[in-house]
Amino acid sequence: MSITTTDKNITTQVASSIEQRLKADATPQRLQALQTLNTLQLPTTKNEEYKHTPLTRLLEKNFTFANEISESTLRAEDLNSLLIDGLEADRIVFVNGKFNESLSSAKSSTSLKIVPLKEAIVSSDLARQHFGAYANFKEDAFTAWNTAEWLDGFFIHVDDNVVIDKPVIFYHINDTQAGEVRSSIRNLIVVGKNSEVTFIEKFDSIGSGNHLSTLVTEGVVHENAGLNYYTIQNDKGNRYQYGLMEFYQKNSSRVNTYTFTLDGKAVRNNLHLKLDGEGIESHMYGLYLLGGDTLADNHTVVDHKKPNSFSNELYKGIMDGNSKGVFNGKIYVRPDAQKTNAFQANRNVLLTDKATVNTKPQLEIWADDVKCSHGCTSGQIDEEAIFYLQARGISKETARAMMLYAFAGEVLDNIKHPALHAYIDKLVSERLHKNF
Repeated sequence: MSITTTDKNITTQVASSIEQRLKADATPQRLQALQTLNTLQLPTTKNEEYKHTPLTRLLEKNFTFANEISESTLRAEDLNSLLIDGLEADRIVFVNGKFNESLSSAKSSTSLKIVPLKEAIVSSDLARQHFGAYANFKEDAFTAWNTAEWLDGFFIHVDDNVVIDKPVIFYHINDTQAGEVRSSIRNLIVVGKNSEVTFIEKFDSIGSGNHLSTLVTEGVVHENAGLNYYTIQNDKGNRYQYGLMEFYQKNSSRVNTYTFTLDGKAVRNNLHLKLDGEGIESHMYGLYLLGGDTLADNHTVVDHKKPNSFSNELYKGIMDGNSKGVFNGKIYVRPDAQKTNAFQANRNVLLTDKATVNTKPQLEIWADDVKCSHGCTSGQIDEEAIFYLQARGISKETARAMMLYAFAGEVLDNIKHPALHAYIDKLVSERLHKNF
């Protein structure tokens, strides 16, 4: 692949900035990741995995890649307006990529260990064993960027045979009132045997400046354990985001992921599940409501390595204005993964002639005794149904919102947590009842 001079310049600029930040923490892994970043180069649209997402060009246009971290004056009362109403959760707050202890409430307990990641990879054999074992920075330049640069994050270990009743929620807040913000966060999660836990991520910003985040979350879900992971991207600021979530699943484990992209300038979500055991069940749900010139790109991978497991993936998109949606879903069924059931669907509604979606479902199967399917649809709202509702006294705007809400409802109905369901349902309903 050829790299233009401009592409090299931005990679060199980013790498130089990372080197300045690494002066006090230049571990061998960070240095290796930085070298990999320089080798791979930040991807352009000539790269197949980023052909519809010019993230590198957008970053070059909108960021200076300064080394300093913008200071924030965020107060507790400012945080209150960003909290999810009615949600009882252990709170971990990052402001401009740095953990803010005074705004956080999550504490370690006998069954739930919450330890700063930098501390854990020095003091914990378990953290060292799993850190970097799943998120492979040698394959993606943005993951290499995060691995080299991450400044803060946590190691969270759920002991065996426990159910954590309250979710753990990560609030990612960017305060750009003093200038652009760039943050890199890294989290590691280990869910013990026969245990259950729920995590939530929520992204918000204050100020009108640009903000860029790279966030990598990796971990392992052990035998007969359950993990629910919700991501809420409703940041109305100038957010540019790269995220990778990668989980390794063992026998009879259960993982449910929910990705809601409701706002942001350019958002790239990579979600990878490795099903390395029997009796595994995985569900991946996504909903993206895009307006203006928002770009949202969801890339997913489900890798079936062993027999007798099940995966189901449903992503839906509604695009208005000049927005652009991208969905690329891969399912791998390895030779040993007989009796696999794997299903994938991506459905989209385009509300304007200028809105676009690029969707690419992929199946690669090396086993012969499987049930697998994939499909995608893209179309416009049903005008006949709108007319039918208008004939019964419903305004066109309300009829349109009702139709779109019914379309989104197939994803919303799968949210298991009552308070979270009410919150996201309200967000989506309000969004659909006004032009976005």
